[in-house]
Amino acid sequence: EVRLVESGGGLVQIGGSLRLSCTASGVTFDHSTVAWFRQAPGKDREGVACVSTNDGSTYYADSVKGRFTISADKNIVYLQMNNLKPEDTAVYSCASFPGGPTFALVMNHPSYASGYWGQGTQVTVSA
Repeated sequence: EVRLVESGGGLVQIGGSLRLSCTASGVTFDHSTVAWFRQAPGKDREGVACVSTNDGSTYYADSVKGRFTISADKNIVYLQMNNLKPEDTAVYSCASFPGGPTFALVMNHPSYASGYWGQGTQVTVSA
């Protein structure tokens, strides 16, 4: 059974940091595009970051660029989040897309790609 499980979410103060983890079982992250998404209440799902396990290239949404870092290590993908802001509050989900589809496809039309999704972890940023 393929499973992606996120962990590391929680309550953090403005300006603080969290590191999210996405652990895969039943599938590997090899030769894949792995991504983090987030969805805040009343808002559409937003692509946050991607990493290609083929070449290590990364993509970040403008809203998180310079603050978040995505990385992959075997069967775990991380999202390091620094200088957190209230607008970062959301449910964060990871997804893996075998074959390494383009970042644009994954970020903008993830349902068009064949991927595996986790159930999400809540991140809340407050004073």
